[in-house]
Amino acid sequence: MNEVRTILLKCCNSLLNLSFCLCLLFLLALVLQVFCFTSFKIPSDSMEPTLQAGDKILVNKMVMGARLFNISAALENKDVAIYRVPSLDKLQRNDVLVFNFPYEKKRKDSIRFDVMQYYVKRCVALPGDTLEIRQGLFKVRGVNEILGNARAQGQISEMLAKDEKTIVLRAFPRDKIMGWTVLEFGPLPVPKQGQVVKMNRENGCLYKQLLGWEQKRKVTVKDDAVMIGDSVINEYQFEKNYYFVAGDKADNSQDSRYWGMLPEEYIVGKATYIWSSVNRYTGQVLWERVMKKIK
Repeated sequence: MNEVRTILLKCCNSLLNLSFCLCLLFLLALVLQVFCFTSFKIPSDSMEPTLQAGDKILVNKMVMGARLFNISAALENKDVAIYRVPSLDKLQRNDVLVFNFPYEKKRKDSIRFDVMQYYVKRCVALPGDTLEIRQGLFKVRGVNEILGNARAQGQISEMLAKDEKTIVLRAFPRDKIMGWTVLEFGPLPVPKQGQVVKMNRENGCLYKQLLGWEQKRKVTVKDDAVMIGDSVINEYQFEKNYYFVAGDKADNSQDSRYWGMLPEEYIVGKATYIWSSVNRYTGQVLWERVMKKIK
């Protein structure tokens, strides 16, 4: 009996040790998921050729710092305050970002947080940049580097010259007087936290949705007057940072050219590697794409 009891005690101790190890592994995985890295599957072709539908990508949250917010409230579509832990780096132009899409599907005049809807696009302009699009090509004043997929951007002009009317030309802010298109756009100053901007009709059109989101009040633009609630404002100091993002497949990407600027709070992190890739038609693993660095 003593031998049986000893064996049972050893088995119990082994099970307890195994359970403890599994709990530690689970907690470690949870900490890594929340604060360090997460994974997303690419659903569409808007980032081709860099990313293909079926790719699974690793997203580094530490570049900007992981976000902390009330998930339960977010799932109920309530307004949530989003905080970040200290970051280890800064975003750069041409980084590929994963973010929560910041606008309603059928309306682009108000910002909202949908914790279940994610987009993947390339960062074209940083807070404080002034962006223009000329003949379809992205340009930031004072910056000489190529932004995004220049070849795909140039193909838009070629397609239009061939009368291939498959591209929506009309772009943000969809104002008839300004008349911006995906071929000729801007200049658009991308707001930086603390930046002061004069408020006139043009800037009211450009920043109306951002002001409404920051102040949680209705913003109206009438003639050359911009009003927050019942008060006319002559200038505005931004409280948040914003980014301009675009898909590499320029002729088939719903991005900042159409819906405007991306609030920094909505960015999950920087996409760094493709850790798995499967052909969406055949189910075959594309080994040449596995562990490929995202550039």
